[in-house]
Amino acid sequence: MDRHELRLPGGPLKILLFGKSGQVGWELQRALAPIAELVAVDRDDTGRFCGDLTDVDRVLATVQHVKPDAIVNAAAHTAVDKAETEPDLARAINATGPAVLARASAKCGAWLVHYSTDYVFNGTGSKPWTEDDATGPLNVYGQTKLEGEQQIRSSGCQHLIFRTSWVYASRGQNFARTMLRLAAKRDQLTIINDQHGAPTGADLLADVTAHALLAAIRQPALGGTYHVTATGETTWHGYARHVIETARAAGQPIRVAPDAIRPVESAAFKTAASRPLNSRLDTSKVRETFGFQLPHWATGVDRMLTEVLER
Repeated sequence: MDRHELRLPGGPLKILLFGKSGQVGWELQRALAPIAELVAVDRDDTGRFCGDLTDVDRVLATVQHVKPDAIVNAAAHTAVDKAETEPDLARAINATGPAVLARASAKCGAWLVHYSTDYVFNGTGSKPWTEDDATGPLNVYGQTKLEGEQQIRSSGCQHLIFRTSWVYASRGQNFARTMLRLAAKRDQLTIINDQHGAPTGADLLADVTAHALLAAIRQPALGGTYHVTATGETTWHGYARHVIETARAAGQPIRVAPDAIRPVESAAFKTAASRPLNSRLDTSKVRETFGFQLPHWATGVDRMLTEVLER
């Protein structure tokens, strides 16, 4: 009987969470607390534990001290355009850091949970990407996230990698908040209409993580790479219209008229990093393996808006 079987159900798991203050990390603190003794760290922590993935020695010392049954890595360099001008930092956080955690996990027999992105694909076509499709990142962010995945797999550690897309949360800044702010000030908005994906709540990712991790600890064969997003699909333009019209119906002061939210192709906006046009992810594998019922993207966005608009 291995250490995980001894701990389940006889005692609490111990989970070490990196990236506690990010959108996903914040929700993970909520979702993981009922199932584990949770130690949560962030890059700015100055105490005895280190959450800065660029500080390899202190990160390893933290793992060795905590002796976790599972490490959950929600830390990432997610500034897509900025990554183009600071690739070394992006690689240190998105690839080298996960590699360090993977080797440490393999050494101590812990599970590693890691989050990746649809940006590992080249964004062509209209078919949702499966876990086995060929990758082909368009930018530094996607490339470094792919390298992180590869390092984890090659380490031999037991792992769950969750690829997701268009993540939002009610906490912090996000696309919906930006749209609400602009819609209250401007007569017209121009929003990209040729990028397709599914807005996915950080709360959904956190809940999926908690359930999948427990299942994988009991059945190690469940480890691997999974796509996790809300169901359905939209464009940034469709997303913006949904957010703005929901707020308008709720009595919020919206200035922009419905017919003044205008669609435009990505080429109209010059950005440092190229974006994939097809961010659709096929979630069949995670739904069939774990029995999940993933909600429609609008359901999660509406819930988030309820929290944001009531503040």
